[in-house]
Amino acid sequence: MNSQDNANAYWKATLGLLTKVLIIWALVSYGAGILFAPMLNSIQLGGYPLGFWFAQQGSIYIFIALIFYYAKAMGKIDRKFGVQED
Repeated sequence: MNSQDNANAYWKATLGLLTKVLIIWALVSYGAGILFAPMLNSIQLGGYPLGFWFAQQGSIYIFIALIFYYAKAMGKIDRKFGVQED
């Protein structure tokens, strides 16, 4: 595999990861916090409706988890293509 093919494969893997993370981000922030809130509100978490909890607290926890997941997955992609930081 030449360097151009390697660069294209790296870019494709990076965009694939970014797409997955952004889809999860959109579903949690817009979906759970706004669109699906009426359905989620029938479930209680800590005494609060689940839709409200996602809009106020849950999305923050999910975003932090996504940051750690992205960093770990990006490190794996970097090592796979030999562009990791030392």
